[in-house]
Amino acid sequence: MKMTTEEAFVKVLQRHGIEHAFGIIGSAFMPISDLFPQAGVTFWDCAHEGSGGMMADGYTRASGRMSMMIAQNGPGITNFVTAVKTAYWNHTPLLLVTPQAANKTIGQGGFQEVEQMALFRDMVAYQEEVRDPSRVAEVLTRVISKAKQASAPAQINMPRDFWTQVVDIEIPEPILFERSSGGEESVAAAARLLSEAKAPVILNGAGVVLSKGGIAASMALAERLDAPVCVGYQHNDAFPGSHPLFAGPLGYNGSKAGMELIKGADVVLALGTRLNPFSTLPGYGMDYWPKDAKVIQVDINPDRIGLTKKVAVGIVGDAAKVARGLLAGLSDSAGDAGRDARKATIAETKSKWAQQLSSMDHEDDDPGTTWNERARADKPDWMSPRMAWRAIQSALPADAIISSDIGNNCAIGNAYPAFDEGRKYLAPGLFGPCGYGLPAIIGAKIGCPDVPVVGFAGDGAFGISVTELTAIGRGQWPAITQIVFRNYQWGAEKRNSTLWYDDNFVGTELDEQVSYAGIAQACGLKGVVARTMEELRAALTQAIADQKAGTTTLIEAMINQELGEPFRRDAMKKPVSVAGIDRADMRPQEV
Repeated sequence: MKMTTEEAFVKVLQRHGIEHAFGIIGSAFMPISDLFPQAGVTFWDCAHEGSGGMMADGYTRASGRMSMMIAQNGPGITNFVTAVKTAYWNHTPLLLVTPQAANKTIGQGGFQEVEQMALFRDMVAYQEEVRDPSRVAEVLTRVISKAKQASAPAQINMPRDFWTQVVDIEIPEPILFERSSGGEESVAAAARLLSEAKAPVILNGAGVVLSKGGIAASMALAERLDAPVCVGYQHNDAFPGSHPLFAGPLGYNGSKAGMELIKGADVVLALGTRLNPFSTLPGYGMDYWPKDAKVIQVDINPDRIGLTKKVAVGIVGDAAKVARGLLAGLSDSAGDAGRDARKATIAETKSKWAQQLSSMDHEDDDPGTTWNERARADKPDWMSPRMAWRAIQSALPADAIISSDIGNNCAIGNAYPAFDEGRKYLAPGLFGPCGYGLPAIIGAKIGCPDVPVVGFAGDGAFGISVTELTAIGRGQWPAITQIVFRNYQWGAEKRNSTLWYDDNFVGTELDEQVSYAGIAQACGLKGVVARTMEELRAALTQAIADQKAGTTTLIEAMINQELGEPFRRDAMKKPVSVAGIDRADMRPQEV
């Protein structure tokens, strides 16, 4: 059938149900964007491509449906780099469309030219460039399939002079792959280990959320064994928070209950997780990872199995299917050894931690440092970060989707959120980009328009995405709620400075004259300042009601400058002076 290359491209999008594209308009892809309205594709023109990519990440993670990132060749595409790498580590299947400079001029150092394939090589699961106009539908179909198969971004690079070509082409059907239920021998071996375990613990990762029925399958397995279920760092939605076997998140500022329970495990089932090192770092002074436990690791990517932890059994497969296979393979007596004592220990450990967490108002200082003590004395009537989080938890709707940015105050909140279903907790993940919280929650609301959404960010990280306030007030954009923790500092870096650099605060202070609530109001949105727990509860309650009525609210939560645990005790140490640095050695430059 004869059609133009842009018609072929859009028909493939339609065949795969890709209804949303995020980016900034550019001449390099206007032939397809011109067709978007009549094709049923909505183009969300953000304020910055990097934020647009994070909107796409939030949309797909919250809805489970694939979306597209696209921008002008060259500088528009380079602005996607951080978002694409973030989506890669978040296991988000995205379509990255990179219009390329024209073939006839490429290599001449022309306008808006860059090596776009090389740029994304280590941050996409698959990439392919269209070599001939007649192959556009074939290549696009394969790229979409690879993104879904690997649960990661995949890139199609399209020279811009290949548009507006008339070709004789067939639109392929989507290429679908069935996920594996794991090897028979490895699943059987893992089932034997779990059957013999006296203190089994399950650790759920993102793969449980992404797998169809993964949470339910892991719950059935946990209940059969009466095994506590921990979740990986920033994956609080990988198991129902109200379930009596839920032990909470491991990793930075996670659940002390989860850490204590997994510390005593003899068998750990790491289900749908790559066991990244950050999720198992010591916390609260505990090096809790069980060194002698037999570890069963389940992941769809064989390259991740055994990479960070020694494993007794590795299973390449889908989390839900493997969990169901393990359940079927258990012996009749599986879980019986120490069952009653284990259930009592789980309940007691969880209760103690819940009481401790609810009473934690302030952050501790390391021996020899006094920053948090000084911060409390400086603003004795201001909320601490933990007070703010408790106020938020009391007002947050049970069905809300939340996003969290990178940074100290968001990290302090890692132990608080709990959910009864998956795809509810959006966090920056291991790439750790600042500026994620606002765009991700915007994308989530686009994907789930009937669900309340709340984004969180510290004031440093929020400054990176604040420009999106200029975009989201337009009529077609949905209403969201954003909370900004306002303490006028880059907190994580400041905590490092207090611990290792003798309070030498270089680049850590923010402008106290800036009002993010004021900026929101200037953009036609609602801006509110909350100074107490009561004001914050009331502001969030009202903002959720306003969101339902179509109004976006930014809440500026004023908190003191207390700082939580540093991100990387394992990567920092006190510097020493050897040669010494003297200002007198600075030489003037010749001009």
